[in-house]
Amino acid sequence: MSQRANFTHMSDSTANDWAIIAQHFPGFSAGLPDRILAHLKLLEGDFGGFPVDRLTHSLQTATLAYNAGEDEEYVVCALLHDIGDTLGAYNHADIAAAILKPFVSAENHWMIEKHAMFQGYYFFHHLGMDRFLREQFKDHPQYLRTLDFCARYDAAAFDPERVTLPLTFFEPMLRRVFAKPRQSLYKLEDCAE
Repeated sequence: MSQRANFTHMSDSTANDWAIIAQHFPGFSAGLPDRILAHLKLLEGDFGGFPVDRLTHSLQTATLAYNAGEDEEYVVCALLHDIGDTLGAYNHADIAAAILKPFVSAENHWMIEKHAMFQGYYFFHHLGMDRFLREQFKDHPQYLRTLDFCARYDAAAFDPERVTLPLTFFEPMLRRVFAKPRQSLYKLEDCAE
């Protein structure tokens, strides 16, 4: 597709311009899993002082969740929970949650969005911070789910000796979860191939 819209300011765009753009969208959106996988690979070799690199940590988190029998969507959330580390050193959980939001349940989205604060229980006090920040959510319906995610999977995924499933194992799951958004600002029927 070489045809392109002609406007230089969106206020000057036409229905024909947007028809051209809409023709390109299915191919672009279909490439999302590939872009996510490429971004995950950026975490390889980035230790940041941790016992394992960030990719291994993500794979270990997903492996632990998978081995515990969590469903596919949950496992993909575990895999992507720290994908924001490279671009969001100060808000990585927000970035992961934003990527996942159109494709996962509200429960899984909340868990990933808040996991950094919940994970802080294990180390914030070593940095002079309040390790109990998560307690502000103690009455939230997803409090225990997020507490469990951090305790069983995220906090436990720093073992250089642990047998960890490779990224290729999780790739089909990721592709299924990202096959079609559950909710989007854009009309999904207009974006279908």
